[in-house]
Amino acid sequence: MAQKRTILTCAVTGNLTRLDMNPALPCTPEQIANDCLAAADAGAAMVHVHVRYPDGRPSMELEHYRETVQRIRDRNNALIINLTTGPGGRFQPGDENPAVAGPRTNFLTPARRVEHVVALKPDVCTLDLNTMTFGQEVVINTPPNVTRMAQMIYDSGVKPEIELFDSGDIQLAQNLFENGVLKKPAMACLVHGVKYGFPATPQAMMYARSALPDQVEWTGFGIGRAAYPLLAQSWILGGNCRIGMEDTVHIAKGRLTSGNAELIEKARFIIEAMGGELATAEEAREQLGLR
Repeated sequence: MAQKRTILTCAVTGNLTRLDMNPALPCTPEQIANDCLAAADAGAAMVHVHVRYPDGRPSMELEHYRETVQRIRDRNNALIINLTTGPGGRFQPGDENPAVAGPRTNFLTPARRVEHVVALKPDVCTLDLNTMTFGQEVVINTPPNVTRMAQMIYDSGVKPEIELFDSGDIQLAQNLFENGVLKKPAMACLVHGVKYGFPATPQAMMYARSALPDQVEWTGFGIGRAAYPLLAQSWILGGNCRIGMEDTVHIAKGRLTSGNAELIEKARFIIEAMGGELATAEEAREQLGLR
């Protein structure tokens, strides 16, 4: 049974959820910030933030991040802000020549992928270690690129949350700890349910947790229909929890959620029904060693 207070993260928009999947998806900086604040009021200690263009398309614009962060900070200085660095690692082999990037490629330099982190200095940012098939494209995070991103993140005074999608990612993380690229104590996120990565099963999460290096504070989550079952599984295994419209657009089978706050409220109910307690943002900062 979990003993420590549970850090609950709200993954507010993600990169793949679309407005046609749920019209409640927040897209503008104001909408995203408002959902972050509502999630905090419902019990989230941390918010994981992607940004969008107003029409719902994924964005990497620095000004979208800047406005979103400022709107959150204007009203809540305690909430832990975790910005994504995932976009910018996608490569689509061209149909005629696979060595030439196809039109869906979004493959950028490490410096471009962490530009907003360097500029805004959030509390936390993600650091993806996965290289894997993702839809019809490939996500590429080579050790040299991960190393460069990690150095810029640490130099900015930001703590990376290491995103682990499969067993090989954990082996890469272990090597990066041994080489001094990653520092302990650390944060990690076990991602379950992405096709060709960790399956969304309790057995897979148990294995992933057992393979983690020591001194790693971890969160486990699943996507789609596995979102709430694996939220509960993560708590049972002693991990922290995550939910949000990046991970599911439904509050129950066949019923769309009204927004991120509703998802957090259900997560809180589940955790407390199992005997857990949620950490406040201030408690989560102390637990994670954040300023």
